[in-house]
Amino acid sequence: MHSHCGTRIILVIDGQGGGVGSQLIRLLLPRLPADCELLAVGTNALATGAMLRAGAAQGATGENAVRYNASRADLILGPIGILMANGILGEVSPEMASAVSGAPAPKVLIPTSTCGIHVAGVENCRLEEYLRRAAETAVHILSA
Repeated sequence: MHSHCGTRIILVIDGQGGGVGSQLIRLLLPRLPADCELLAVGTNALATGAMLRAGAAQGATGENAVRYNASRADLILGPIGILMANGILGEVSPEMASAVSGAPAPKVLIPTSTCGIHVAGVENCRLEEYLRRAAETAVHILSA
């Protein structure tokens, strides 16, 4: 992992009302290593605001913020729709999806069938369970 001024950037991306991102941030904050900073990027201002209220250190909104921060993140988390052009009801532009999928950082994604993506072999869990597992996975990656 590369670091920016000795700090690892944990990027949480979300759209709509920012519910998935906010819950991820609340689960991650108490468990993150000290050298990590949580950065929230929303596809819209409502999502960014919700993630900032959840405790993200910094936030930004929109396509350029996704493109810029995905390229410098050490870990990216969010709903699976952030990888898909026109995902999250069209909030994820093709450029955003390309930036996230092409970013060198590992990605921890929450499967949501609302994007029309069905991941074979993934057991059907409640969203809370997916979020808990995503936070565990992120902490494991950061501790490795």
